[in-house]
Amino acid sequence: MLWRFGYASSTAHEIPGQTHFSLRALLMTSISEAVVLMAGEGSRLRQGYVGQARLRGSDSTFLKPFVPVLGRPLISYALDTLIRAGITSVNFVVGYESGRMIEQVKQLIPSGLSASFIENHDWQKQNGISLLAAAGHLSKPFLLTMSDHLFDPAVVDRLLDSFDSDFLNVAVDQKLDSIFDLEDAMKVRTRGNRVTDIGKNLRDYDAIDIGLFVCPLEIFDYFEQAKSRSRRNDCSLADGVRLMAGNDKVRAIDIGDGWWQDVDTPSMLQHAERKMSAGYELNPG
Repeated sequence: MLWRFGYASSTAHEIPGQTHFSLRALLMTSISEAVVLMAGEGSRLRQGYVGQARLRGSDSTFLKPFVPVLGRPLISYALDTLIRAGITSVNFVVGYESGRMIEQVKQLIPSGLSASFIENHDWQKQNGISLLAAAGHLSKPFLLTMSDHLFDPAVVDRLLDSFDSDFLNVAVDQKLDSIFDLEDAMKVRTRGNRVTDIGKNLRDYDAIDIGLFVCPLEIFDYFEQAKSRSRRNDCSLADGVRLMAGNDKVRAIDIGDGWWQDVDTPSMLQHAERKMSAGYELNPG
């Protein structure tokens, strides 16, 4: 088993802004559990490929996590990432076509990884509701990611080597000029190593949320608050993160030169395949 530890108050790999060191840096928390959100139907990716054979499918056949990326199912890269990071237990939050989704994921689970499936019956709502479905299934800080995101190993290493278990830790990319489809990206405003605001429509921002987090258990309390404030009893991940940021509970960890890509549209998929073919090795042996 590979153990990964985060140091409370460590400044390694953080956005500059906090330089003091205390005895709390000697306290370490291992991350061995993860939550993977995969409850949505992937309509933007499917609809964009009308008439193209490799992704063409009806609502009853298309499953986004299994779209081929360089010949492999998209979600297989997330599984490789989790194994390499030392994760031993994964909670998959499913919703759309949950029965078929579970059966197909089970076929890809590698040995050494314990998999549980949590059904989000309100999968048509925003992704914050999918995270809330996992409340009660975790006992300590955990890694949170999405089934449709790709990361090179250095990105995950950087987050897991420098998280603070007392905060929500958000991996961010400050290389704004390198972001594919910046308009669609989740913008983040930081001050030092703290996140002060988040949202797709932010005008003043200096980083992008890449969809990779180390979360404290109290995240569920904040997301319940965000949900209760909504007229529709709904909330997004950004809503919950914004609420935590208002209480100075969110740290930004810059990924440096690391590469990542959200695969939400056909153009994003094509971009990811071009980058990977050009030498971005996601899962080296």
